[in-house]
Amino acid sequence: QVQLVESGGGLVQAGGSLRLSCAASGRTLGSYTVAWFRQAPGKDRDFVAGIRNTYYTDYTDSVKGRFTISRDNAKNTVYLQIDSLKPEDTAVYSCAAGSELSRVSRSYDYWGQGTQVTVSS
Repeated sequence: QVQLVESGGGLVQAGGSLRLSCAASGRTLGSYTVAWFRQAPGKDRDFVAGIRNTYYTDYTDSVKGRFTISRDNAKNTVYLQIDSLKPEDTAVYSCAAGSELSRVSRSYDYWGQGTQVTVSS
């Protein structure tokens, strides 16, 4: 079992930055693919970014150039650096771990509880 805990969310003005963290316990994250998803009120949960254990990354088009996913296996943590925030980035951001990099949420076995990101205009 892997337990995931997100942190780093908050209220920020448009154009600002946040760094979200996804800390794991129970097992090492090093062998897993980890992804970030987000869900805005009344909308589906959408893939944002993912990183394989090989450090290969994937991003949805709307965040390319603004979001950066990274991992620190020594700290058992995956990060999502979010720059140039826009009001449409407002959502609950959740991290997930699994064996394959996929943009489909059901592909992941373990989930955190989420952290709220709110961007004011």
